[in-house]
This record gives sequence, C-alpha cells and structure tokens, in this order.
Amino acid sequence: MKVLSVVGNRPQFVKSAPLSVALRDLGIEEVVLHTGQHYDRELSQVFFDELGLGEPRYRLEAHTADPVAMTPGIVDALRAERPDWALVYGDTNSTLAGARAAAETGIPLAHVEAGLRSGDLEMPEERNRIEVDRLARLLLCPDERSRATLAAEGVAGEAVVVGDVMADACFRFAPVARERSDALTRLRVEPGRYLLVTVHREANVHPERLRRIVAGLRRLREPLVFPAHPRTRAALDASRLDIPTIDPLGYLDLAALASQARVILTDSGGLQKEAYWYGVPCVTLRPSTEWVDTVEAGANTLVDDDPYRIVRAVREARMPPERPPLYGDGHASERVAEALLSMLPGR
Repeated sequence: MKVLSVVGNRPQFVKSAPLSVALRDLGIEEVVLHTGQHYDRELSQVFFDELGLGEPRYRLEAHTADPVAMTPGIVDALRAERPDWALVYGDTNSTLAGARAAAETGIPLAHVEAGLRSGDLEMPEERNRIEVDRLARLLLCPDERSRATLAAEGVAGEAVVVGDVMADACFRFAPVARERSDALTRLRVEPGRYLLVTVHREANVHPERLRRIVAGLRRLREPLVFPAHPRTRAALDASRLDIPTIDPLGYLDLAALASQARVILTDSGGLQKEAYWYGVPCVTLRPSTEWVDTVEAGANTLVDDDPYRIVRAVREARMPPERPPLYGDGHASERVAEALLSMLPGR
C-alpha cells in the first residue's frame, strides 16, 4: 500500500511527523510532497533527527499560496506514483490543491482534521475545509462534534473519529523543546511571566483590524514575545504601528515558549489546541473558532479585535480547575494509519 502525503507549511509538518512513523510501523509506503508554500529548514531537520524521517520526494518550490499554481505539480506526482491514497492535512491552500489534484486524477482522498467548522465563511480556511471534505473518500475527524457536522452536511465520504494528530506531536515534542531550546534565556523572560503573541491570518493584517489588535497589545503590562510572520511585519510597517516584535521562530523555540507562557494570544488554530494541552490559557484574536470545545471548557476566550476585551481577557485568563481531555490521547496517528489500511479502496 502507498500513500502520497501533501504538506505545505509548518503546522502540516508537525502533524505529519508522527503519522509518518505510524505509517512506517504498519509497513505502508509514504511518499511526501512538499508544495513549498512555506519552508523551514530547522523544522525539517528536527523531525529528521527525532523521528528518522527522510526528505520529501517531491518539492514543488511553489513559494505561493495560490492553489491553482500548486495543483498541476501535485497532479503530476499523483500520476507518476499512482498511490492508493492521497492524504491532506487541515485547511490551507496546499490542502485544497492536494484535494483538487486527487479529484482530477481519480486518486481516493483522505482528509486529516475533517469536519471542523468555525461558521465564518469569510475565512478562506473555512471555505477550504468545506470543499476538501466534499472531495474526500475518508474523513479523519478529531472528535465526535466534527463527525456530527459532516453527517449534518450530508458529506458522502466515510467519517472516522481518530483524535488529533497534532496532539501526538505536541505530547512528543514539547519535552524535547523545553530541553533543547534556549529561547527563554535569549529573550530574557521567565516561565509563567510573559505573554506569547502570534498574528498571521489574512483578516488580521488588514490595517484597521491590525491597528485595533496592536492597541490592545500595547496596553498589556506583562512582557510580550511577538514573533512576527513576514506578512504581519509588512503590515505593521505599512501602517507604521509601533510594537516590539522578534523574527519568526523555529518549531522547538516556539513550542518551548508556548508551553511556558502565562497566556497565549493568537489567531492560529493550532496554537489554541496546543495552549490547552500545555495548560496555558489562550486569548483568541478572532470572532470565531473551529476549536469550540476549548472555549466551552473555559480555557480559551474569543476577543475578536476589541482592544478592551483583549486587555480584560488577558488579565482574567486562568485555566479551569478541571480540563476534560480534548482531541485525542496522543495515539491518533496509529488510528489514521489503521483506517487507511482497513478502508483501502477495493477491500
């Protein structure tokens, strides 16, 4: 059996690493295609060192977020390899390009993180999730809520609850990150006495929203660690918004900082979950989230771009005394690999 996995950005490398090990353990051949939407050499090396993973067989070097530009290269790889499954992760444009390429070539599609919805159709990621789920033969859901969403939408593919492969990576790499990274020392911050900020989504770099978010951040009294995405840095400069930032961080440094912050402020879906697993309260700079359970559990607060709500949420941020286990137990990758094997087309 052969699987072609499409990855394009750092979170997808994080998700794919433990799954690559699980596929290997079941004797499933994996061919990895990196679209080149994002590339982080340190990240690749971390996974090679820790898990013994090889380099991607295909590198499109797309350096673009345009799915139309990425799709032909994925089509070519699928036609050359003829895998049993095309596997995509999450909700990025690389995910969408992989799904469209699978549909064009007739290769069955499996979608990791299927069924997630924020309810906000203005988000490109939300539209990507819906289209990819409609194309997928196998829908690998992180929880029962996601499976119920797919059922309500009448999605045709087979939905299986497997948990979240990001949890597998988080549980495995967080201790490694705290041991290896010297980010806190370099940045002169102490565990539990700083705020980690990430802002990268397209909606949040629009001048008016970014101005309001920065106004809230500047009113916070605790030290900020704000690694600025290149798109965010360009938007800050263009709007002449003055707030201390640092250069983007490698995966281990970011994991070390996230797991030891007092509060995480973010518009990232992945960091909302990681904050929960780390036991760090989260303030989400969006009006909605696909990870609704973290909000319902009292561990995550939606503040949109309101400066006053940002300040209040950070001041009041506490983890609830009891945290139900959310999104799996660290063994989602094994369940994904087993589902791919047991639901092999033709069986």
